[in-house]
Amino acid sequence: MYSYINGKVKEIDSNYIVVDNNGIGYLVYTANPYSFDLNQEYTIYLYQYVREDEISLYGFKTLEEKALFLKLIGVKGLGCKMALPMIALGSPAGIIDAIERENILYLKKFPKIGDKVARQIVLDLKGKLVSKEEVAPNNFDELIEALKGLGYKNSDITKVLKQINPADEIETQIKEALKLLLK
Repeated sequence: MYSYINGKVKEIDSNYIVVDNNGIGYLVYTANPYSFDLNQEYTIYLYQYVREDEISLYGFKTLEEKALFLKLIGVKGLGCKMALPMIALGSPAGIIDAIERENILYLKKFPKIGDKVARQIVLDLKGKLVSKEEVAPNNFDELIEALKGLGYKNSDITKVLKQINPADEIETQIKEALKLLLK
């Protein structure tokens, strides 16, 4: 099992890149091959897909993309070739937000994702993609409860928490969060 590869990109195609590592060229399917530059060195996080008739490498620029990809391919009816375009066309945060909000229309915009698969994605992954640290970084429990009490959703609250100073008093935190949420 591979975790990552360091090497120079020697070839770029519409679906993959070839990464040279110690004189061996690895063909790696990536979400956005043209986001890589020829002859530049990269660390690419890998997923090795093994089947009877196929062994493939899928590569990602960030661990966040790889983690989301692994969750997506765990959904019934969603394979690597369907999950990779999702990573290519949507941001991990946007996909996670769509799943948490049960936004079927957003998920259906991806190639080969129909109503049935979109609903299966929500069914399998809702609530499993947002870690407790993301929901409550720096012990914002009191702030979160206050904002929930005002009717805001977890996904909206999570977005603004990163911009709040944890050292501020709770009243200041609430005022700041409300300003950000109303924008």
